[in-house]
Amino acid sequence: MTDYTRRRVMMVDTQVRPSDVTKFPIIDAMLTVPREDFVPSEKRESAYAGANMELGQGRAILEPRTFAKMLDAIDVGPDELVLDLGPAFGYSAAVLSRLAEAVVAVEPDEAMAAEAEGALSEFGADNVAVVTGPLADGAPQHGPYDAIIVEGGVARIPQALTDQLAEGGRIVAIFVEGRLGVVRVGHKIDGAITWRFAFNAGAPILPGFEAEAAFVF
Repeated sequence: MTDYTRRRVMMVDTQVRPSDVTKFPIIDAMLTVPREDFVPSEKRESAYAGANMELGQGRAILEPRTFAKMLDAIDVGPDELVLDLGPAFGYSAAVLSRLAEAVVAVEPDEAMAAEAEGALSEFGADNVAVVTGPLADGAPQHGPYDAIIVEGGVARIPQALTDQLAEGGRIVAIFVEGRLGVVRVGHKIDGAITWRFAFNAGAPILPGFEAEAAFVF
């Protein structure tokens, strides 16, 4: 067993399982995907740390606990199409590739998107398509999606995104309210999104998901 494999098992045993994430497909995916291959090379040693990995410019790779609980909350099935917003170097998309039928990963940073494509190809995640573009625009050309996961904080969710969610679909995001963050899951029923509280977590607000500026006379 390599050192990274040991760390991966420890991550699942100390960060994921104790957070009430027990669904076998999620546990199996997180034990299988080599997280160290989907982070900046200089950060490989901290790939399995229990904290968000800051990437600068409002970007981060979500801590394993938060990501696992978000996956648990939207319960992706093997016949579903998932939109992954802000995968950075592709870790989230790699895990989702083990859970879903297909994944569309939207990454605005061209360098990160290129690295994600290379790492996903190396891993064998041939059911993931990486799209470069603004996160808030999503990828309507490939939708509608059964599930949407936002890999970072939001102050609001643009309607352009919820329009890409299929009827009966789910969306999960970390809503940043002051210094606190709350993960909510939205269900699309009769064309409208109904949100419910899932758990507390924090992350930087992603570009394009800031609060709309109030109009001042």
